[in-house]
Amino acid sequence: MTTGGTRGAAAAPVDDRATKAAHREMWALGDYPKIVHTVIHEFGPRLVRACGIGPGMRVLDVAAGTGNVALRAAEAGADVVASDLTPALLAAGRQEAEARGLTLEWREADAEALPFEDGAFDVVTSAVGAMFAPHHEAAAGEMLRVCRPGGVIGMINWTPEGTIGRFFRTLGAYAPPPPPDAESPLLWGTEEHVRRMLGGRARAVETSREVITSGPFEDPEAMCAFYKENFGPVINVYRGLADDPARTAELDRDYLEYARSTNRGRPGEPARYELEYLLVVARRAG
Repeated sequence: MTTGGTRGAAAAPVDDRATKAAHREMWALGDYPKIVHTVIHEFGPRLVRACGIGPGMRVLDVAAGTGNVALRAAEAGADVVASDLTPALLAAGRQEAEARGLTLEWREADAEALPFEDGAFDVVTSAVGAMFAPHHEAAAGEMLRVCRPGGVIGMINWTPEGTIGRFFRTLGAYAPPPPPDAESPLLWGTEEHVRRMLGGRARAVETSREVITSGPFEDPEAMCAFYKENFGPVINVYRGLADDPARTAELDRDYLEYARSTNRGRPGEPARYELEYLLVVARRAG
C-alpha cells in the first residue's frame, strides 16, 4: 500500500501485519451486509446529518465496511471515498452502490495508515469502524491528518456500558487475548477517551449518547442464531472453540443469558434490543 502526504508519528508498527490479517479475515466472515441492514442501517443517515454532509464536499469514510455511511454521503451529493481493511466488505459495498446508481471510490486501506494526502477531505467519518483499530492514537492521528483545517470529523462508537458493550465482553471471555499493545475498542465509546484522542488537534468536540433499536427477533434464541450465522466476530469466536465442546456449551449458555437479560421486548412479544452509542462531531483545529 502506498501513502500520500506525511504519515502521523503514531502510525501502526510494521509487525502488526499478522494482527491486521486476522482482522481482515474475521470481518469477512458471515454476512455483514445483513448485519448493516438489520441492526445499524440508521447510522448512515444519522452521521451524514450530524456532520452536515452535502453537495460538493469531499468525504472519507474510514473503516467503512460495506459503505453504510459512505453510500448515504454519496446520496447527499458528496464526493466520497470509502476505505476499509477488508476487501470483501468493499466488494459488497461497491455492488450495492452500482445497484443504486451511486458513484464513489472504494479503497482498501488501514485506518492507522491512510493512503491519502494531508488535509484532503472536508469531512472524515467512521461508524463503529475505526473504533476497532487496535492503536487508537494512530487511528485518531490519521483521521485528523487527512481532514482539512476547519473540517469535520464524525464518529459513532458503541459505549462500554451499553448492550453492545456487554455483548463484546460476553464474547471476549471466550476469545484469545488481544495483542498486549491493543486497546479496547469500547474506550472510543467514552467521552473522556474521545477528547483525549481528538482534543489536542480538534476544537468544539461535541458528544451525545443515543440509542437505536435492534430487532424484532422472534425470541432471544433467534437473536443469538442471527449473530452466530452472520456476524464475523461471533463466528470467529465459535470457530476458535470448535475442538472444545464443553467450552462451546458454556459460551452458548452465557450468550443466551445475555440475550435474554438485555431483551427489552414485553413477555410474549418479539425480542428487541436498545443499543447505546456515542455520537461524536468535532472540527479539526486550523
